[in-house]
Amino acid sequence: MEPDWSTQAACRGLDPLIFYPATDEEAEVAKAVCAACPVQEECLEHAIERREHNGVWGGATERERQRIIRRRRRQRALANAGAGAV
Repeated sequence: MEPDWSTQAACRGLDPLIFYPATDEEAEVAKAVCAACPVQEECLEHAIERREHNGVWGGATERERQRIIRRRRRQRALANAGAGAV
Protein backbone atom coordinates (compact mmCIF):
# COMPACT_ATOMS: atom_id res chain seq x y z
CA MET A 1 0.00 0.00 0.00
CA GLU A 2 1.34 3.43 -0.96
CA PRO A 3 1.55 6.24 1.57
CA ASP A 4 -1.16 8.90 1.05
CA TRP A 5 1.40 11.57 0.11
CA SER A 6 2.78 9.52 -2.78
CA THR A 7 -0.29 10.15 -4.92
CA GLN A 8 0.74 13.83 -5.04
CA ALA A 9 4.41 13.16 -5.80
CA ALA A 10 6.00 14.87 -8.79
CA CYS A 11 7.75 11.59 -9.65
CA ARG A 12 4.50 9.67 -10.02
CA GLY A 13 4.45 8.11 -13.47
CA LEU A 14 8.08 8.90 -14.28
CA ASP A 15 10.65 6.23 -15.06
CA PRO A 16 11.84 4.98 -11.64
CA LEU A 17 15.37 4.49 -13.00
CA ILE A 18 15.78 8.28 -12.88
CA PHE A 19 15.74 7.99 -9.08
CA TYR A 20 18.34 5.22 -8.91
CA PRO A 21 21.44 6.79 -10.47
CA ALA A 22 24.71 4.87 -10.58
CA THR A 23 26.53 7.63 -8.68
CA ASP A 24 25.60 10.62 -6.54
CA GLU A 25 26.93 12.86 -9.31
CA GLU A 26 24.27 11.49 -11.67
CA ALA A 27 21.44 12.32 -9.26
CA GLU A 28 20.82 15.86 -10.53
CA VAL A 29 17.86 14.94 -12.76
CA ALA A 30 16.10 13.22 -9.88
CA LYS A 31 16.89 16.07 -7.51
CA ALA A 32 15.41 18.56 -9.98
CA VAL A 33 12.14 16.62 -9.98
CA CYS A 34 12.18 16.49 -6.17
CA ALA A 35 12.87 20.22 -5.90
CA ALA A 36 9.52 20.95 -7.56
CA CYS A 37 7.61 18.30 -5.63
CA PRO A 38 4.81 19.32 -3.23
CA VAL A 39 5.50 16.32 -0.96
CA GLN A 40 9.30 16.42 -0.92
CA GLU A 41 9.51 16.62 2.87
CA GLU A 42 7.12 13.70 3.40
CA CYS A 43 9.09 11.62 0.91
CA LEU A 44 12.39 12.39 2.63
CA GLU A 45 10.99 11.52 6.06
CA HIS A 46 9.55 8.29 4.67
CA ALA A 47 12.99 7.29 3.38
CA ILE A 48 14.74 8.24 6.61
CA GLU A 49 12.23 6.40 8.81
CA ARG A 50 12.46 3.26 6.69
CA ARG A 51 16.23 3.51 6.21
CA GLU A 52 15.98 3.39 2.42
CA HIS A 53 19.46 2.49 1.21
CA ASN A 54 19.05 3.13 -2.48
CA GLY A 55 17.89 5.92 -4.69
CA VAL A 56 17.00 9.56 -4.40
CA TRP A 57 14.15 10.21 -1.98
CA GLY A 58 12.91 13.67 -1.10
CA GLY A 59 15.79 15.18 -3.04
CA ALA A 60 18.48 13.36 -1.05
CA THR A 61 20.80 10.53 -2.02
CA GLU A 62 21.60 7.73 0.39
CA ARG A 63 24.80 9.50 1.44
CA GLU A 64 22.90 12.73 2.08
CA ARG A 65 20.21 10.93 4.08
CA GLN A 66 22.92 9.33 6.23
CA ARG A 67 24.31 12.80 6.97
CA ILE A 68 20.84 14.00 7.95
CA ILE A 69 20.42 11.03 10.30
CA ARG A 70 23.82 11.65 11.92
CA ARG A 71 23.10 15.38 12.31
CA ARG A 72 19.74 14.64 13.96
CA ARG A 73 21.38 12.16 16.35
CA ARG A 74 23.99 14.76 17.35
CA GLN A 75 21.29 17.38 17.88
CA ARG A 76 19.26 15.00 20.05
CA ALA A 77 22.35 14.08 22.06
CA LEU A 78 23.19 17.75 22.63
CA ALA A 79 19.60 18.54 23.59
CA ASN A 80 19.53 15.61 26.03
CA ALA A 81 22.88 16.61 27.52
CA GLY A 82 21.66 20.18 27.93
CA ALA A 83 18.45 19.04 29.60
CA GLY A 84 20.42 16.95 32.09
CA ALA A 85 22.70 19.85 33.00
CA VAL A 86 19.85 21.97 34.38
